[in-house]
Amino acid sequence: MSDTTDVNSFLLVARSRGFRQAARASGVSSSALSDGVKRLEDDLGVRLLNRTTRSVVPTDAGQKLLERLEPAFAEVASALDEVKSSRGRTAGELKLNVPMSVARLVLPAIVPPFLKAYPDIRLEIVTDENFVDIIQSGCDAGIRYDERLEQDMVAVPIGPREQRYALAASPHYLATWGTPQHPHDLLAHDCILGRFAGRAIPSWEFERDGQEVVITPKGSLVVQLGGGTDLGIDAAIAGSGLMYLFEDWLRPHFDRGDLSPVMEDWWLRFPGPFLYYHGRRLVPGPLRAFIDFVRQLEKA
Repeated sequence: MSDTTDVNSFLLVARSRGFRQAARASGVSSSALSDGVKRLEDDLGVRLLNRTTRSVVPTDAGQKLLERLEPAFAEVASALDEVKSSRGRTAGELKLNVPMSVARLVLPAIVPPFLKAYPDIRLEIVTDENFVDIIQSGCDAGIRYDERLEQDMVAVPIGPREQRYALAASPHYLATWGTPQHPHDLLAHDCILGRFAGRAIPSWEFERDGQEVVITPKGSLVVQLGGGTDLGIDAAIAGSGLMYLFEDWLRPHFDRGDLSPVMEDWWLRFPGPFLYYHGRRLVPGPLRAFIDFVRQLEKA
C-alpha cells in the first residue's frame, strides 16, 4: 500500500492544478509534493498527472483516482473533526458554497453570532452562482433555493422563509417615462436585465390574486447576476430603466428614496433558501454545529 502522505500529495496537487499552488495552500514545499507524487506513480506503475511548464492536469487514471479518493479523505477529515468535537469544544474548518444574494441578504444575521458561539471554527464562504457539486468543489455544504437543489441532498431551511422580487425605478425615470400599471406595460419600457454566466436571460414573473403573468423584458443593459447586480442597481438609480430584484436587496434604496417601488401588488413571492449537504456522509463537527445553530435560529 502506498504511503498516505504520498496519496495526500497527489490530492493536493490534483485539486490545485499545480505544484506551486498546492505548496502555497498546504505549506508543504513544491519539491516534497513532487517527490510524493512521483513515488505514488512509481508504486502504482501509472502516470497520474500530465505536467507542462504552465499546468498540471490529471490523466484519465489520475482523474479516476481523484474521484475515488476525495470522498474517502473527506470521511477521514470528518471523523477527525468529530473526535475533536468530542473533547468539549467544536473545532475545525467549515466551507460553504453560496450565491451572492445569500451572502449579502441572509448570512450577515447568522455568521457573526455563529462565530461568537464557536470561536474554534474557521468558516470560509465561497460565492458562486453556478450549479455545483459541493463535494467536487471542496465544500462541506451549500445554500441554494429549492429549484436549484440536488435531489439526493438533505435540505435545512435557513434565513427568511418567504421572500419577494421587487420592481423598482428611479423617480426621475418614472417622471419621464411614466409608471407601469400592469406587467405587460413593461414591454414598452427599458428594463435592466440580469443573467447567470452562460445561461439565458430569465423571464420576469409576476403574480396577483392567483393570476400569473410572465414577460420577456427588453433593455439596453444586461449584467451578470451576483457580481454585476450592484452595477445594475446603480444604473437604475441613474435612470437607465426598471430593475426586478430581491426586495431585501433594494429595500435600502427604497428607504433612501433613490428608487421607487413599482407595481408592488404584482411582486412575486417565493420560498427562502435552504442549507444542503450530503446525508450519506459522516457530517463533520463544524457543519453539525452550523446546522444546529441554524435550526435554533429558526425556532427563535
